[in-house]
This record gives sequence, structure tokens and C-alpha cells, in this order.
Amino acid sequence: MCQHQPLCPSAESADRESARLVAHHPEQGWSLLCNGVLLFEDTGELLPDGRIIAPRRPLDGAQVMTAA
Repeated sequence: MCQHQPLCPSAESADRESARLVAHHPEQGWSLLCNGVLLFEDTGELLPDGRIIAPRRPLDGAQVMTAA
């Protein structure tokens, strides 16, 4: 699928989110990456084979770090 050099990481790779953007729709909360991954604003993902990667959210507000 990817025509970039070097090739973007595959949808199965651990660093799949570093693939290049093909389409970005912040008003709708999603982006399509070159490797076919739909990346959602809440950090959830939909892989090309239909698998869902759940959002990675902090467990509670105490674990959220903020800039000082």
C-alpha cells in the first residue's frame, strides 16, 4: 500500500501510528494513515483487517501530567 521511501510501518507493527497521514479530519475526530489504519482522536484505532484497538486513556485524573 505504501509508496514512501523509507516505507511506512505496517498496520501490524508496534509503531503503526508513525505512518504518514493520507487524510485528516479533525472536525470529525479521525485520520487515515498510509498503512490503512484509522486513528481516532481518543487514541482508538481501527485496523485494515477490522480489528479494533481500544483507546489508551489514563486510569484516573491523578495520573495525568500537566505542564507547569
